[in-house]
Amino acid sequence: MARLVDAEHNRATRESEGVPASSWRFVFRALRHRNYQLFFAGQSVSVIGTWMGRMAISWLVWRLTGSAAMLGLVAFLGALPSLVLAPFGGSVVDWFGRYRVLLASQAGLGLVALVLGALVLTGNEAIWSVILLETLVGVVRAFDVPARQSLVVDLVDDRADLGNVIALNSTMVHGAQLIGPTVAGPVIAAVGEGILFLADGLSYLFVIAAMLAMRIPARRQSTGDRAFLAHFAEGWRYTRRSLSIRSFLMLMAMVSLLAVPYTVLLPVFADRVIGGGATTLGFLTAASGAGAVLGGIYLASRRTVVGLGRVISIGAGLFGAALIAFAFAGRLWAAMLLLPLAGYGMMTVMAGCNTALQTLVDDDKRGRVMAFFTMAFQGTAPIGNLIAGFLAEHLGVQLTVAVGGIACLVSACWFLMTLPAIRAASKPVLIERGVIAAEAVLATAERQLTSGG
Repeated sequence: MARLVDAEHNRATRESEGVPASSWRFVFRALRHRNYQLFFAGQSVSVIGTWMGRMAISWLVWRLTGSAAMLGLVAFLGALPSLVLAPFGGSVVDWFGRYRVLLASQAGLGLVALVLGALVLTGNEAIWSVILLETLVGVVRAFDVPARQSLVVDLVDDRADLGNVIALNSTMVHGAQLIGPTVAGPVIAAVGEGILFLADGLSYLFVIAAMLAMRIPARRQSTGDRAFLAHFAEGWRYTRRSLSIRSFLMLMAMVSLLAVPYTVLLPVFADRVIGGGATTLGFLTAASGAGAVLGGIYLASRRTVVGLGRVISIGAGLFGAALIAFAFAGRLWAAMLLLPLAGYGMMTVMAGCNTALQTLVDDDKRGRVMAFFTMAFQGTAPIGNLIAGFLAEHLGVQLTVAVGGIACLVSACWFLMTLPAIRAASKPVLIERGVIAAEAVLATAERQLTSGG
């Protein structure tokens, strides 16, 4: 209790000295840790290649088939393994170690990209080979994402910087969304998709080199004599019994299922609605990324997770409203104004839920819980992509995106109504970890009682 009171005293002192809840000086504080500097540098190159590869795969499928339904099907099959395998992937991460699993998965993703590049450059690309390789990528990502999300706690010496690390990671990923598609569009128009897949594959060498240069102390895996399935079941029970963790995962799943699939339909917007080509698709993807970068910078500037639930609620509402407006914009200039708002809202939901979960979860169950996050974020996407592709074929792409926006607004309202219960359930954990001091909680309760609230 004395430690918590001291923490509250220090917090009150900072606030009395005018230290705000968010400030630009907090944005890059996680980069003072050597391991995270290496990881950030390596990933910054790698994710640019990833975004170039993502755009190339979308345009390749569109070029080979000309079908919105096929875009949805390929995205469905590519993400389906995250729905099926991610929970077990999280157990693998906790069982064998985050560092080793991530190193292996990054090498695997790079190899698949190189194979796809070789097929396209030699003129041997076919839709069946694209589907097969995308499915293989999905299998690897079922292990890669929980490993990457869990490893961040080992990259910083001060857990107070954890939220900043997550926000900076998200900003880096979506900052690459500005660069990758902007470069990829003209390259596809000039020489085709193959060179982009090769660039994507080679970019993984940077993150692998960065990881090999890290100094991460060995972690003893607390598996004991438990069987693997019992280890998995323990993580499931832990997640299911926590109202806070369960609610953040549910919101992430709903947004990912209903709203995020708009990204799969961007080639159709670029070609048929706006009347452009691969370069236009690059502009649309980059515009969404610009908003996501701004959202990530805002989250990185926050000093505390307190109040994050409200930020997530507003972000989900903004995401839905922007999608509805974008669906019927029909002009490139309007889309370039609306998609940054959608990207900003999407970022605050995804990175905000990630930060909240990383703050609340017990460290020995981190890999398993982040696997459920992967399942909620990427695992529901295949179903959403498949539905979006089907609806776009039968209802039109604009109405499909608008329906997703409306569903996102409904999800935001549900989460906002659930927020008081989430706060109450999270408070004991935040007190235990010094995020909220017990003295502050008691003082708040006393003020409510004396005011009759």
